[in-house]
Amino acid sequence: MKKTLIIAGLTGLMSTTAMAETIGLSMATFDDNFLTVLRNGMVEYAATLDGVELQAEDANADVGKQLSQIENFIASGVDAIVVNAVDTSATQAMSDAAEAAGIPLVYVNRQPINVDSLPDNQAFVASNEVDSGTLQTLEVCRLLTEAGTNPATIVVMVGDLSNQAAVQRTADIHEVISRPECSFMTIAEEQTATWSRQLGADLMTNWLGAGVTFDAVIANNDEMAIGAIQSLKAAGVDMSTMIVAGIDATQDALAAMQAGDLDVTVFQDAAGQGAGSLDAALALARGETVEQKVYIPFQLVTPANIGDYLSAN
Repeated sequence: MKKTLIIAGLTGLMSTTAMAETIGLSMATFDDNFLTVLRNGMVEYAATLDGVELQAEDANADVGKQLSQIENFIASGVDAIVVNAVDTSATQAMSDAAEAAGIPLVYVNRQPINVDSLPDNQAFVASNEVDSGTLQTLEVCRLLTEAGTNPATIVVMVGDLSNQAAVQRTADIHEVISRPECSFMTIAEEQTATWSRQLGADLMTNWLGAGVTFDAVIANNDEMAIGAIQSLKAAGVDMSTMIVAGIDATQDALAAMQAGDLDVTVFQDAAGQGAGSLDAALALARGETVEQKVYIPFQLVTPANIGDYLSAN
């Protein structure tokens, strides 16, 4: 039976070993603030482990390239593989390749489409996306209620539609505004900006140019939220009257919150996810049993508790 484990920080699966172990890491992209923190955290964590070598590769957001990287890791005889998937709907082939070679594989951060049918020597380490957009949208609902904005109109910036996190975070928004206490919120516009700050800025500029009016912006990640903020400020919008929410609690997002521009974000523990995935990969390589779903909780970040997160990601 598949089991789910909820943890709050680094896992404790490590055991001493005299044998050198090599872990292959394929990242969806190196060009992403949050994923860079995750990757750097893994590199730093691996450096603290005796006899562990981490080989990190950039898939450049190319599914075919990522599959080739996994095949190359297999051919080179790595002890285990960690994957941050480019396209979460294309992970079955990766699982099949690793399983056929008998090499453990751990998905990190982005939930694979086959998460409920992973082989015994594969696992998934991330945060539960059902919580991310829910925490975010409930806080926006609270802020709008507190401000007496009823009815309220929101715009939604969606991440890459090939990514499970974007789909789930957006579903979370719809679920929250269907609740009686938040049903005064309606969505004026909902479009993808593929996780990008620049595309988030462009999308906001387009909405403003088209005369779209709204009381809050809910973005699937901080980068799109920051892009929205840039365009709102360029258009002369008073940010004290506009609610903007993101997810990830990146350093840039926290700076925007300190400046009074970003109202809500959700901490996703990049270091915890990275260390947890490396721990799981090493445990599987050693023949140990690990939980197949390891969830590291999301945490709401607001101006009231921002001090607890300034050095977290």
